[in-house]
Amino acid sequence: MKYLLFIILLSLGNRLFAQTYNADNINKKAVAAYDKAMLQLRDGLIKDAIPLLGKAIEYDANYMDAYLSMAGVYGELKNYQKCVDYYELARSRDTAYFKYYDLPYSINLAALGRFNDALGAINEFLTIPNLNETSVRSGLYRKHCYEFAVDYAQKHPVSNYVFAPVNMGDSINSANAEYYPSFTIDDSTFVFTRRGEGIREDFMESKLQPNGIYSKAKLIEGSINVEPSKGAINISQDGEWLIFAGNFPGKGDGDFDLFISYNTPTGWSEPVNMGYNINTEFWESSPSLSPDKNALYFSSNRPGGYGGKDLYVSYRKPNGTWGPAENMGPLINTKGDELAPFIHADNQTLYYTSNGLPGYGGTDIYVTRKVNGQWTAPENLGYPINTVENEGSLFVASDGITAYYASDRADTRGELDLYKFQLRPETRPAQTLYVQGYVTDAVTKKSIPCAVELTDDSTQVAVTKLQTDETGFYFVTLPVGKNYTLTVNRKGYLFYSDVFQLKEKAADSTYIKNIQLQPIAVNSTVALKNIQFELNSYQLEPVSLIELDKLLQLMADNPALNIQISGHTDNIGKDADNLKLSENRAKAVAGYLIGKGIDAKRLTWKGYGAAKPLADNNTEEGRAKNRRTEFTIISM
Repeated sequence: MKYLLFIILLSLGNRLFAQTYNADNINKKAVAAYDKAMLQLRDGLIKDAIPLLGKAIEYDANYMDAYLSMAGVYGELKNYQKCVDYYELARSRDTAYFKYYDLPYSINLAALGRFNDALGAINEFLTIPNLNETSVRSGLYRKHCYEFAVDYAQKHPVSNYVFAPVNMGDSINSANAEYYPSFTIDDSTFVFTRRGEGIREDFMESKLQPNGIYSKAKLIEGSINVEPSKGAINISQDGEWLIFAGNFPGKGDGDFDLFISYNTPTGWSEPVNMGYNINTEFWESSPSLSPDKNALYFSSNRPGGYGGKDLYVSYRKPNGTWGPAENMGPLINTKGDELAPFIHADNQTLYYTSNGLPGYGGTDIYVTRKVNGQWTAPENLGYPINTVENEGSLFVASDGITAYYASDRADTRGELDLYKFQLRPETRPAQTLYVQGYVTDAVTKKSIPCAVELTDDSTQVAVTKLQTDETGFYFVTLPVGKNYTLTVNRKGYLFYSDVFQLKEKAADSTYIKNIQLQPIAVNSTVALKNIQFELNSYQLEPVSLIELDKLLQLMADNPALNIQISGHTDNIGKDADNLKLSENRAKAVAGYLIGKGIDAKRLTWKGYGAAKPLADNNTEEGRAKNRRTEFTIISM
């Protein structure tokens, strides 16, 4: 507590300095009021001490101890402005007596964002002769924090940004602590942890109502709340999984483990320990599941890391099991503690807390971004999101703007409350949209569990690989501003591909695509929807390789398969030219396959020009559909 620090400093200060201020000369009524205030503080009745300290100052306007104690009280209540005001009133009365209090004074200046002033105060503090080792260490630590803050402000000037956290209100917050907020992709379901009595922590749930307000939070139903000793909770973006930390006797490997519960027609399932590839006999907590449910980030204090608690990631295998957890390495982890990872819906922006990286003091929030498959060096989110206090878990909505976190600000209902605010633009993740649908058999209409892959057309790099559930349902979030090729593979079926022209679609929009897979059969025809050529040319564009490599895989997996490649054009231009162009394009596709090792005897190719249109050639949309490449199974 800041107040306890203040008491220590006060006693040390009275021993170390000869002052002009003399407590023996203070008005006795003022001393009596002050003594009563001290009793209130010792009993933890912090607010009750304020009027008594005010009386002490009223009785004697030069009562330094009363000013300094009032500053300590307001600092404890996080009313930093009044804290600083009282410190400055004390300093104006006796600079020599005040000098030692430059340390707590600097902390509260920094809490107001006055980092240059805080740096001046701490430099003044460090000039005091014969400071003990603890005071020097504390002073130098704060000095480094303030220097970081000043440098950060110079490098990241903020304009037109207002940090205004809004308390989520009585429907969510209570007199107890609330923390670890987590939302589904559409914000419809909101879960979080609430502190109970003793070791009990309960998982709460709230639903978004039509008026845009969240319903009164209630206990998540089912056995998930039976055990009292729990911690962080995370809901999958599709609302189908809950992953959380629990310390359940006889159900874990020791200390806190990670558990999973599934959303079923009858409610949340019995929690299941996530297994030895994730859990150890040591502490595991603060889980965050990637939007495609293929990566699980969490914190653990297991041996072999870089500090006290490190961040780890486990990847889900195609068979649904989780692979061995991997330490995220020294770029992310430090000698300190890394906690509360949160992977955003864009699947490429990770937020987490650390007390081992340069920052403002205590635990700060940092962000790292995945670029070309590698995480970038973590960046501090800066003031005022990070402060001299310890910052906790952060959740950023799919819009990339709205953020949620736990704090004990001045308007808290009690202890930690949940707040929402808008992120500063440069700290935001990519905005996202989401794609969902079902995969079924084109003949039987039955659901087909299978693999779904989305590839960035601009880079030809697969950005998401996921497995549908048992009903054939898939759900994926994607950054906006790009086009993607979707491909679906399942043994016994022709691969499916389609182009997702999402570059111009708005953030937070939904793209629904139900997919029907064709069983492999003679005379089956598949349109390759993203085979592209240079204008009036048969030179393949790089984006074409996404589908061509899937066709290559299909032929390699089915060595008896023989196909015909067909080229088609729209009706613009001369028929003879279109016929020649379509044949050359079909030949180019066949040539690519042959060049990759497919026996030429398994391939034929033919150009049809504009003879077989699929749509009206009088519209650009129709002509685009008619310009296509197809393959047909000839024999198998």
